[in-house]
Amino acid sequence: MPPRQVSDEERRPLLTSEGERNSYLDEDNEPEEEITFSEGDEDDPKQWSRKKKLTNVFIIAFMAIISPLASSMFTPGISQIAKDLDASEEAIIATTTGFVIALGLGPLVLAPFSETFGRRKVYIIAFTIFTLLQIPTAVAPNAATLIAVRTISGFFGSVGIANGGGTLNDMYEAHERAGIFGWYLLGPLLGPTIGPLFGGIIITRLSWRWVYWILAIVCAFNTTIGYLFLRETYAPVILNWKRERLQQDNPEAKYKFEGQDDRPVFAKLKQSMKRPIVIFIQPIVLTMSAYQALIFGTTYSVFTNLQSIFSEIPYCFDSEKVGLLYLCPGIGFLVSVWFIIPRIDTVYNRLTEKNNGKAMPEYRLPLANIGSVLLPVSLFWFAWTVEYRLHWAVCMAATFFYGLGQVVIFNTVQNYYIDSFSKYAASAIAGGSVFRSLAGGVVPVVAPAMFEKLGYGWGISVFGFLAVAIGPAPLIFYYYGPRIRERFPLTLD
Repeated sequence: MPPRQVSDEERRPLLTSEGERNSYLDEDNEPEEEITFSEGDEDDPKQWSRKKKLTNVFIIAFMAIISPLASSMFTPGISQIAKDLDASEEAIIATTTGFVIALGLGPLVLAPFSETFGRRKVYIIAFTIFTLLQIPTAVAPNAATLIAVRTISGFFGSVGIANGGGTLNDMYEAHERAGIFGWYLLGPLLGPTIGPLFGGIIITRLSWRWVYWILAIVCAFNTTIGYLFLRETYAPVILNWKRERLQQDNPEAKYKFEGQDDRPVFAKLKQSMKRPIVIFIQPIVLTMSAYQALIFGTTYSVFTNLQSIFSEIPYCFDSEKVGLLYLCPGIGFLVSVWFIIPRIDTVYNRLTEKNNGKAMPEYRLPLANIGSVLLPVSLFWFAWTVEYRLHWAVCMAATFFYGLGQVVIFNTVQNYYIDSFSKYAASAIAGGSVFRSLAGGVVPVVAPAMFEKLGYGWGISVFGFLAVAIGPAPLIFYYYGPRIRERFPLTLD
């Protein structure tokens, strides 16, 4: 199918601001020349070559996989770390809590910053700090230091998650974005999964401190590559650069561009910092964020307890073998991205064609129903096969289907956010990430006590029942989403 032409009306975000609407007016009422991207303009990220786009995608995807990787990489060595630092295992699990909560709070700041100063600058500065913070983590003398440093590093490490969706929206049209976004989003999802795999190998053969030394080396490499090859994609920043160049060449002329905001930096930041919160309280975003929160809380609760489950009789797995178990959901992620996620664009384009070429954000949601079925089924499957100590392969097969469902839900929801909020996509994703990261950080702390009291069968089934309860949300919003968005419009004064 040939690429669909997207109208200016479709590109306009649901969230607008007074400062930007008024920025088109010249105080002296003198004519202004409008700066836009022309056909074949190499400055326009949407017209870049495939190679140039994929270079940016690779760099930010690597950033987006490293920080979630760091969140779970140490989990096979929880008991070893606790013994080495003379702390309880609950205190060591709390290092995940601080990291994951900060991973959710970071985008509230970093996403608006990228919409004020540009994507590239925020990526480089934040990830450099994240890289440097791996050093004090590696030499932490006690659990308190480990918790504190990991929490701060989680904040800065969230930059790939905070701005990745916005960067992809800068480069790709709506009809082609989901497939690429699926590979990018594989990072935040696959990171917590393959982290314990690598961590188990490192901890078994070296020590838990080498987990962070190796992270520091890998992060330093990625930061260097980003500094050399990462390009700015945020259109208002690029157009402002063009305006400044033209203004220098012709000081007497006046220029403007779409999205121009000439207010002081502090005023722009003050407004942009409101965006994620305003977006988050929109009913659809709030509900779908709760869905993602359930998934994150479930994932981290199960993953941080695999060591406890499979180190007991009859399994008796060591740390390295436990790490290998995380390959099962990881394979589910890959299968989903390869075979299912590209169909999100297919469904979106077909529904748009049937609607006389008018696209709707809700056209991203039909495939989410696959995930809403797979998630509770796989959770009940895993819960009761573990409870009755069936063969480990039977237990872990459930996590393959859990991985499938998780990727579908995340991709459809994130693409919904991007389609709804256009150039404010980074803020939209940031607003939606808060709830899920809080759940991913807090729930695993209380999960062991729940599993001890209820057993793994009923304990994990609690997450299954919650998945059943919230499962109809994508179907409901597919039919009633436009009406809800019309009733709850988003604006900033």
